[in-house]
Amino acid sequence: MSKKDKKIDTKTVKSVNKNVRSSVRKLKPILKSIVGKKVDVAMRDLTFSEKRISKDVKKTISSAVANAENNYQYDIDNLIVKEAYCGKQIIMKRFRARAKGRAAEIMKPYSNVTIILTEQTKKTERDGAKG
Repeated sequence: MSKKDKKIDTKTVKSVNKNVRSSVRKLKPILKSIVGKKVDVAMRDLTFSEKRISKDVKKTISSAVANAENNYQYDIDNLIVKEAYCGKQIIMKRFRARAKGRAAEIMKPYSNVTIILTEQTKKTERDGAKG
């Protein structure tokens, strides 16, 4: 398959936040909760979330919105979160002194957060819909 054959969706905007100080296990539930939502609803949900890491995810979404507005001139009211995923980064290893000369390992994981936004097209009404 050559490069000419590939279809590129021009209606998507991507923002990547590298070195987020959290584990993938803690990020996944937050990212799953915002997929498919409109951007303003996702931002509102993250604002009132009690998780510490939701601030960094919110920052990544606002960066993607700024990319869509400035680079592609998309209407920010029509943007929805198409994909949101995370991946492993480095793990800093530290040691804590314990009793009898032993040491306990402390893992400090980092993650990547990727947010992909797309412009929502108007949906056709379904059969039987009132209006």
